[in-house]
Amino acid sequence: MSKTPKQPDTQQLRKIAEEKLSRTRLNLVHPLPGEELLHELLQELSVHQIELEMQNEALRQAQVVTEESRDRYLDLYDFAPVGYLTLNREGMISEINLTGTTLLGMERKKLLQRRFAPLVSAADRAGWERFFVGMFKHDERQHCELSLKRSDNAQFHAYLDCLRMESAGLSSLRITLTDITERKLQEESIREKEEFFRIIAEYTEDFIAVLDLEGRRIYNNSTYNRLFGAIENKKGTDSFAEIHPDDRKHIMQVFKETVRSGTGMRTDFRFMLPDGSIRHMESRGGLVKNSQGQPSRVVVISRDITERKLAEQKIHNLAFYDLLTRLPNRRLLNDRLSQTITSSKRSARFAALMFIDLDNFKPLNDGHGHAAGDLLLQEVARRISGCVREADTVARFGGDEFVVVLNEMAIDKPGAIAEAGVVAEKIRLALEQPYLLTVQQAGKAVTIRHNCTSSIGVVVFSDNEYSADDIIKHADLAMYRAKNQGRNRVRFFDPDLRQPS
Repeated sequence: MSKTPKQPDTQQLRKIAEEKLSRTRLNLVHPLPGEELLHELLQELSVHQIELEMQNEALRQAQVVTEESRDRYLDLYDFAPVGYLTLNREGMISEINLTGTTLLGMERKKLLQRRFAPLVSAADRAGWERFFVGMFKHDERQHCELSLKRSDNAQFHAYLDCLRMESAGLSSLRITLTDITERKLQEESIREKEEFFRIIAEYTEDFIAVLDLEGRRIYNNSTYNRLFGAIENKKGTDSFAEIHPDDRKHIMQVFKETVRSGTGMRTDFRFMLPDGSIRHMESRGGLVKNSQGQPSRVVVISRDITERKLAEQKIHNLAFYDLLTRLPNRRLLNDRLSQTITSSKRSARFAALMFIDLDNFKPLNDGHGHAAGDLLLQEVARRISGCVREADTVARFGGDEFVVVLNEMAIDKPGAIAEAGVVAEKIRLALEQPYLLTVQQAGKAVTIRHNCTSSIGVVVFSDNEYSADDIIKHADLAMYRAKNQGRNRVRFFDPDLRQPS
C-alpha cells in the first residue's frame, strides 16, 4: 500500500538544496574582485531553484498517492458487496455506487437526482415515507426492510441501514442497501412449512407431543385437549406420569432406546385420563437432531385405538367365549386343555376334567321359554365358577353341558382323585340348590322356582396319557354312567377297566 512521502521542514529543505548545489560546477567558481555580492545572489537563486524543484517533486508524488487512494476508495465504494446511496432532504438520490445501480437495475445517470420513493413497492411506500421523515428527527442509526422495484418492475426484498449525515449545514441520509431476497424466501418457506405442519398438528385426530430428552413436554397439540380434557398448561411436565403403571416401565425403555438409536419404535400402551378411565394408545416416536447432529428432542405421534381394541376384544370374545354365559367356548376349552396336558407333563402333577350335564333343564325351557332357560344357564355358570380356582377353566361345552378343567393337582393319582372328588361334590351341591328366576310374562315380572340337579363325569390324567379328545370322551362316558345310575351324582372314569366307575 502506497504512503504519501513525508515532507521535510524549511530548514531541512534548505540544507538539502545547499548540499546539492555544493556538488555542482557553480559552487567551484570563485568570484572576481568586486563581484562577491553577485556571486552570493546567484548561489541563493540556485538554492531556491533546487528547493522549488524538490517541492514540485514531492507534490507530484503526493498527487500520485492521492489519486491511487482515491481509485482504491472508488473501487471499494463502487464494487462493495452492498449498495451505498445518499438521499438529500427531498428524498432525491444524490450518490449511489455501482452495486446499488445493479440492485436497482438502472444506470447511475438515470438514478441520480431521481426520487427514491417511486422505487419502493406500492405496499411499502407509505411506510417508507413515514420512516424517511422520521430519520431527520433524530441522530440514531435506524433500519427497515422494504420491497423495492427494479427497472423491469421485478421486485426484491432489501434491508436498509440508515444514518442521518450533516455536511456544510445540509442534512442527508446515508443508506446501506442489502439484497435479502434469498433470506426472505427461506423465511417464507420456513413459515409456510411451519404453518403447514401446525395445521396438520392442530387438526389431526392423532395426539402429537414434542418431548425433551428426559421425556418432559415441550409441546402438545390441541388433540390432547380434545381427547383427554386437559386445560392446564402441560409444558415441562413428565409425559410418563399419565401412562398406566403396568405399561410405564416398558414405555420409558422404548423412549430411551429411541434417543439412543435414533430409530422410533411402534408400541401400544394405556393412557390414564383425569377421571380415572383408560384409553388405549398406539404410538411411534422419532428423534430430532440439532445442526451438530446431536439428539435434541423426540416427537411422539399417538393414536387413540380404544375403539379398535374394544372391537378386537369383541371379535376375540365371539371367537373364544360363549355370548350367553361369558365362559370360554369349546374352541378356547381345547386350547386350555392342551396347555394343561403340556403343563402336567412338565410339572409331573395330575390334572382333571369334569363333564357336567344338567338333569332337569329341558322341562324349564319347554314350560317357561328360552328366556328362563338362559337365566338358569347364566346362574349355573356363576355357581360353577364360584367352586373352582381362578387358574382353573370353566367352559360351556354346548346346550346345558359344561366342562371344568382342574390344573396343578397332586403328584400322585389317589391324591388327585380325592381333590377332584371334593371339587366335583362341591359343584354338585351348589347346582342342586333351587333356582329363583324372574322372567317377563304377559308384560309382568314373574319369579319361577326351579330345581335342576347335575350329573358329573370326572377323569384324572397326567403327562401324555390321553389325547385331549380322549379325555373329553372319557369324562363324557363317566357323566352318562352318573345319569344312568339315577342322576345328581359324580362318577369317575376308571382307566384300568376303560369303563366309568
